Amino acid sequence: MENQRGDFLWRRRSVIRNHLEILAAAHDVARERRRRRRDEPEDDDEDDEEGGEDTMTLTVDTANDNVVKTQYAVRGEIVQIAAQLASEGKKIIYCNIGNPQSLGQKPITFFRQVLALCDCPTLLESPDVEKLFPTDAIARARAVLSACPGGTGAYSQSKGIQICREAIARGIERRDGFPSDPNSIFITDGASPGVHMCMKVLLRNEGDAILTPIPQYPLYSATLTLYGGSLAPYYLDEAKSWSMGVEELTASIKKARDAGKTVRALVVINPGNPTGQVLSLENQKQIIDFCNREGLILLADEVYQDNIYAEGKEFNSFKKVLKSMGDEYSSVQLVSFQSTSKGFYGECGRRGGYMEMVGFDSDVGSLMNKIASVNLCSNTAGQILMSMVMDPPKEGDPSYGKYIEERDAILSSLKRRAKLIVNCLNKLEGVSCNEAEGAMYAFPSITLPPKAVQAAEALGKKPDVFYCIELLKKTGVCVVAGSGFGQKEGTFHFRTTFLPSEEDFPTIVKGLTEFHEEFMKKYS
Repeated sequence: MENQRGDFLWRRRSVIRNHLEILAAAHDVARERRRRRRDEPEDDDEDDEEGGEDTMTLTVDTANDNVVKTQYAVRGEIVQIAAQLASEGKKIIYCNIGNPQSLGQKPITFFRQVLALCDCPTLLESPDVEKLFPTDAIARARAVLSACPGGTGAYSQSKGIQICREAIARGIERRDGFPSDPNSIFITDGASPGVHMCMKVLLRNEGDAILTPIPQYPLYSATLTLYGGSLAPYYLDEAKSWSMGVEELTASIKKARDAGKTVRALVVINPGNPTGQVLSLENQKQIIDFCNREGLILLADEVYQDNIYAEGKEFNSFKKVLKSMGDEYSSVQLVSFQSTSKGFYGECGRRGGYMEMVGFDSDVGSLMNKIASVNLCSNTAGQILMSMVMDPPKEGDPSYGKYIEERDAILSSLKRRAKLIVNCLNKLEGVSCNEAEGAMYAFPSITLPPKAVQAAEALGKKPDVFYCIELLKKTGVCVVAGSGFGQKEGTFHFRTTFLPSEEDFPTIVKGLTEFHEEFMKKYS
């Protein structure tokens, strides 16, 4: 009996082993077919005749190549190391991402009051509601709820709640002095989904390219990879405060076209991320003229429009500049993006944003609405918050005084912190940092000693990544390497926010200074 049982088990194991060998062989064949299809596209017809790739479970080898290739440094390797160190008990100061409230910034009171009333409408029925909330917050909440059958827990229109799009349009009109059509506005879960929507519509294949600044916020390189398009880089001029030259744009578009690319659009980030520059009005006019001349769509990332610190600098939206240039430029197509995550509001987790489309026909609007409809709608709290960012309390409203006090306190503190971090960086050996004119970041250039470069290469790391990891391990300060944003060959940078509280800044400055001195001494 025991011999029969043993024989049975042996046969079963043998069968299982054979099945596993067959599966492994099938996996190898499929992987080889994928490799051939990538390296030898002319063989595609042959693969089709064979019946295509075998069906199998999802692994990295069988996943969409575009997803595998997509990179997003802001939450990449260095941040993963930071999370591991935090789990081991090390205090981490996250300067890798513009996430103000995670570092202690307080929300704007009026915004949260309206959201609270919208999310808990029974409060509006309380006889004590006017003792707890200002009358303008109550009125705003009632107006929003009257336009939301089912309240904030129900789906809205795919473009966004009508009354919220109307409020955003009023805010744009006040800002720019030109009309805004609520039907040309799509409210999104932050600005990023608006960029995704545009890329989905614009990119037909890898022959389509988008002119993208280097350094750039890696959302753009990531979405281009994800949707199978090509990045046509143009370099900002660090020696001229990260200025944007039309000569560089002209050279970049020529290079892309010579390579057989169809250049569809130009991305401009103003104020800059990660570079912090604020474009001049004259420069913006040159950019619009370039788009008009070359037949490009202008994608204007303007999420830092309220973050201006440098004396003599001001924000002008590309829509305002375009409309002021007259009918000669009426054919220029523009998409502008705004968000609740930045500015002085810093409501990143609420995921509110919008894009406004200018110069497109209704058929293109229908395409965008189709994409929005696939996602049903953006979250309603983010929609309401975005409408308040663009249409806040006005002079004479009960909440106006407190709103202005909170806004000005946050922006003046950010301005002080911007100067503190840039001054600190410019005192370090081999480090040079332009003024942070706007946004939330400093982007210093760092000259690394040859021994440090060699040490990085021995570990298979890029030199600036190596520096940032060492900084993190020694100080707990988490920043992002410049290679994650793109940089000129042979240069090294890192991006840091200046969002930690002013009380924490002396500790950060001291830790950064001591680390850098030790690092340079060790590798010099």
